[in-house]
Amino acid sequence: MNRNLKKKAAGVSIAAAVAISSLGFATNANLTEAKDKKNEPTNVIMMVMDGTSAGATNLARWYKGEDLAMDEILVGGMRTHSAESAITDSAPAATALATGNKSNDKVVGLLPKIVNTPGVDAVDPEDTYKPIANVLEGAKLSGKSTGIISTSEIQHATPAGFSSHALHRSNYQDIAEQQVYQGIDVVLGGGKESLAPGSTKNARVDGENLIDVINENGYDFVESREDLLNSNSDKLWGAFASSALAYDFDRKATENSEPSLAEMTKKGIDTLSKDKDGFFMFVEGSKVDWAAHANDTVGILSDVLAFDDAVKEAVEFAKKDGNTMVIAVSDHGNSGITMGNVNTNSNYPEIPVSTYIDPLKKATMTVEGALKQLKSDRSNMKEVTALYGLDNLSSEEINKLKASKTLQSDMTKMLANRANIGYSTAGHTGEDVFLYAYGPSKPNGLVDNTDIAKVMAGFMKFDLEKVSDKLFVNARESFESKGYTTRIDVTDANNPVFIAEKAKIKIELPINKNIAHVTQNKKSYTKTLDGVTVYNGTDFFVSKKALNLSK
Repeated sequence: MNRNLKKKAAGVSIAAAVAISSLGFATNANLTEAKDKKNEPTNVIMMVMDGTSAGATNLARWYKGEDLAMDEILVGGMRTHSAESAITDSAPAATALATGNKSNDKVVGLLPKIVNTPGVDAVDPEDTYKPIANVLEGAKLSGKSTGIISTSEIQHATPAGFSSHALHRSNYQDIAEQQVYQGIDVVLGGGKESLAPGSTKNARVDGENLIDVINENGYDFVESREDLLNSNSDKLWGAFASSALAYDFDRKATENSEPSLAEMTKKGIDTLSKDKDGFFMFVEGSKVDWAAHANDTVGILSDVLAFDDAVKEAVEFAKKDGNTMVIAVSDHGNSGITMGNVNTNSNYPEIPVSTYIDPLKKATMTVEGALKQLKSDRSNMKEVTALYGLDNLSSEEINKLKASKTLQSDMTKMLANRANIGYSTAGHTGEDVFLYAYGPSKPNGLVDNTDIAKVMAGFMKFDLEKVSDKLFVNARESFESKGYTTRIDVTDANNPVFIAEKAKIKIELPINKNIAHVTQNKKSYTKTLDGVTVYNGTDFFVSKKALNLSK
């Protein structure tokens, strides 16, 4: 079945190349390109700056005062729409990038139910919400080491799309459990609260302490920058915050113990590149999207620049290695950020760059970081607003902020007005985004987000549809065709188990795990499967290996 958007032209025409060059960015036309070394392992580093519009990278370049590392590897653009909308949510965007399939709002790693976007092929009703393999799972089956890195909770939508399968992106319970049982070699980011029982919002409700499982599986479980950088383990799990990590500007200003995205990226590369079979690593700069939702110009700059530093680490490794593909892209736009707003309607030709940048340079923290310093009585409002670059406020302005019920919004609007930065929305946007890539077999031109997964899989020499066929068969249909009776045991509502029985054989497949419990002739044993067992609320999907567990 053809589930994907029809193939877009993947090569750059002369006209397209000229168009890219005319944007005024550095291109990789003069960059010494890596060559495919046939007898050496292939590696892929897939990098996503979540929710980053072209206006954000443009502003970051002016703020930095020189080209971004990404500019050197600009190769084209990417379409971002989902199966149901021109403007995508991060979950279907990640699903497209990781699996090569369009999906629906909030859905992670499953085929869609609704398809109404022009050009996207319909899905057979019987395949609605069927899990589909991602490139990390394909790389793992191919014998490669794997890793995921994120500045948000590691269970957040985009890293989830590269490591799990769930009906809703907010289902951290299932996402976290699948990530632990996927056997990923390096996991670095936030989201510690979803790994163990507790009283916080995303703490585990199934009674399982996944930190114990992580330790039992031989990981070095680290919680600080120092411990991460000093670790020599081949298996690393870094949980540096209960939820998300700090914005990079805030991390630097408060000297907290979290690593930067560039440091996590370098450590991931150093660890995974030890594997003689090669590696796949996913990296996300998550909080550009969060800052864009808040129209926080300083937050956007903070984490675009932090992401760019991580890209520099990846490309430097790829240049030395010669057989590593690096892809960097945004999953969608956000906020419609522009240099220029209603203040500049008539006088924009005469406004120097400094008018936009100088007000932003005064900030040392994002609005989130600054407001964390605010006292409950707001008595230090002047000092807090100065952290966000809002200096020389009048007494009237200070008193207005002290009384504000929408303080964060008022502060971001005030700074944007001073810097003549425009915003059209506090939500996602539907424009094409820039595509950056380096290495052999890299994508180029204007491509669809689903093409990215296919390019990565092809370079790593596996077929995603075949991986899906191997990892996700319908458990009820498959076992019943072999003469088993089946049922779903929901005695423990938080831990459903698929059970297949025939004669003296009983096979139990717990949700979200890569294990099967087998009882045969009154003897019990546990087997490890190729992938995790997924339950979409209606059907269980299991590895083909589970069908042949009886001795």
